[in-house]
Amino acid sequence: MPVEIERKFLLCAEPPHAVGVEMIQGYLCKDPERTIRVRIEGAGGEAAQMRAVLTVKGKPEGIARPEYEYDIPAAEARELMELCVGSLVEKTRYRHRNGKHVWEVDVFHGANRGLIVAEIELSDQWEEFEKPNWIGDEVSSDARYANSSLSVEPYTHW
Repeated sequence: MPVEIERKFLLCAEPPHAVGVEMIQGYLCKDPERTIRVRIEGAGGEAAQMRAVLTVKGKPEGIARPEYEYDIPAAEARELMELCVGSLVEKTRYRHRNGKHVWEVDVFHGANRGLIVAEIELSDQWEEFEKPNWIGDEVSSDARYANSSLSVEPYTHW
């Protein structure tokens, strides 16, 4: 079973410059036991540069949860977004390598503008990692920062 093990942090300083990828995503199911997400990566670019993905995530146990991800046609992703609950989440993702890990920094737009979050995926819950100097407080256990929560209770409404 594929498992996602992820820790999430706020930023305390600006990370180095990187090229970003525009993303838009919505949730077909947002339930404590499971979420089903549809995402278009490269949403602001040409169709050939886009990647559409359907992701099913199981019930979290700490910072780990089952995750299944499937590429789907972009046209179908757009149609599925019409069926999503809550609002769509818009963001730009920047990737930063630090040591043996890649940090993903999400800069949110729209109803979540002003929110910037960094995530790191780990191979197990106790894996040690280097924190860049721009990483601040951890928010992994704060459900408000989950993208599925942001689709229902946007950051600008907190």
